[in-house]
Amino acid sequence: MTLEAPAPVVSDDLTTRAHQDGVKFLLALFVDLTGKPCAKLVPVEAADALQYDGVGFAGYAVGAIGQEPSDPDILAMPDLASYTPIPWVREGLALVHCDPYVEGEPWKYAPRVILKKVLEKADAELFAGAEVEYFLVRRDEKGQLTPADAHDTDQRPCYGARGLTRMYDHLTEVSTAMNALGWGNYANDHEDGNGQFEQNFAYADALTTADRVITARYLISVLAERRGMTATFMPKPFADRTGSGMHLHLSLWRNDHPLFPGDREHGLSETAHRFLAGVLDHAHALQAVLAPTVNSYKRTGATSTRSGATWSPRRPSFGGNDRTHYVRIPEGDRIELRGADGSANPYLALAATLAAGLDGVHRGLHPGETGAQTRPELPPTLLHAVEALAADPVVSGALDAAGPGVAAYFGELKRAEFFDWHGSVGSWELDRYLTAF
Repeated sequence: MTLEAPAPVVSDDLTTRAHQDGVKFLLALFVDLTGKPCAKLVPVEAADALQYDGVGFAGYAVGAIGQEPSDPDILAMPDLASYTPIPWVREGLALVHCDPYVEGEPWKYAPRVILKKVLEKADAELFAGAEVEYFLVRRDEKGQLTPADAHDTDQRPCYGARGLTRMYDHLTEVSTAMNALGWGNYANDHEDGNGQFEQNFAYADALTTADRVITARYLISVLAERRGMTATFMPKPFADRTGSGMHLHLSLWRNDHPLFPGDREHGLSETAHRFLAGVLDHAHALQAVLAPTVNSYKRTGATSTRSGATWSPRRPSFGGNDRTHYVRIPEGDRIELRGADGSANPYLALAATLAAGLDGVHRGLHPGETGAQTRPELPPTLLHAVEALAADPVVSGALDAAGPGVAAYFGELKRAEFFDWHGSVGSWELDRYLTAF
């Protein structure tokens, strides 16, 4: 992780800013609880109306955002600090992240609203960096999913210079966009799975980083489609290859002063040790938010891959510069949480993790011994994780930060997702049972 990225340019007039940048249309965007990006395309002539009145959505049609067909519309109100021209997608296009409102009040089921509420209540500021991993894939003539690069077949492709170079056009276009936006892209690499890549950008305050993760997924997906590829952030698209994580680098600050560096173990402060202990203490419930899909548990439950390592934690342990732990400590100024995957909603992930860590600080918890594998294994399925979430008032409380009932709603969504998968019949069952009896 490098120095903090420059702060985005903030305009107090959306129309003026858009005209200065040659913007013709604005993508007014927010995400539902699953992380699905939802948007309306607003012409620059209606930018004033967007800024002051918002733009309306039928909430039930959005998806997982806590509405029924009879509920009043959601109004998406733009946060001008997030205004981002994106000419690499379309010339004259800009994106602005929005906070959903219903009848004049911030909508409690909106992930961005939830994170803002948790940050408001915190007694310290959270800074975060996110490692966005993804696969570039295509379907072959038989409909099978394969890496988009047909030559990407090495058993251990990680950091491969030739595989990286073959995807040069895509990777450099994404990198150029990130740097033009002031994100500070500092590395782009081929990851451990065939067809898997990671593009890193500098850390920022938690809300800005969450917005950038959503923007990055959108940019990467659209630019990949332009080249006939699909960019997937699915945690485990291939059973025999490493899954995609979204590792979070975290630090607390107060009054522009970092709270994590200190003279304790691994160069951390007492505050950092307590924060780390809180994350470990709530790890089982956190996984419902950090790894929120059925497929997530194919990643954390993997025992082997073609490369020989899964890079996914099995227990809530911590250590120094050791990538096998749930929490890694690469430097004394931050911790790296490795439990989140590519399907995690960044707003919810950061909100829940901050609440867990601050609970450890306020309770004076101790993380135990470095490298100790004494805590129970992480949940083996999404259903187990949801049950842990329901039993954890701190993590559930983070989801309920903007109003009660959100954690229960999220839990029911995820239970339904699990049983929908459980009720399907797949090729594994047919291969195993069709003529077994």
